[in-house]
This record gives sequence, C-alpha cells and structure tokens, in this order.
Amino acid sequence: MNILACPICKGDLELTVTEEDDEIIAGTLHCQKCDEYYPIEDGIPNMLPPDLR
Repeated sequence: MNILACPICKGDLELTVTEEDDEIIAGTLHCQKCDEYYPIEDGIPNMLPPDLR
C-alpha cells in the first residue's frame, strides 16, 4: 500500500476490503483527494483511470 498512489492526482489511497483469504480478494481503493474509486477483483487492483476501464 505504501507504493500505490492515485494515477490521476497522485494522492494517497485508502483500502477497503470486502473479501479476503490469506490475501485481499475483493475491495476498493479510494483516493480522498480526487474522490475516485478503484476496484480490486480477484486480488488485482484496477488502477486505470475511469475513462479507460
């Protein structure tokens, strides 16, 4: 988490986990600076800007 940043504004991301096993399976990363959400599905965060998803 320390190396991840919002690709739009470079702000810090807040992790919300909705499903986890030994690792995070599903959840979201939220940038409070620009209020953008990035989904985590099957353990992979989708860090593409919204217009490219």
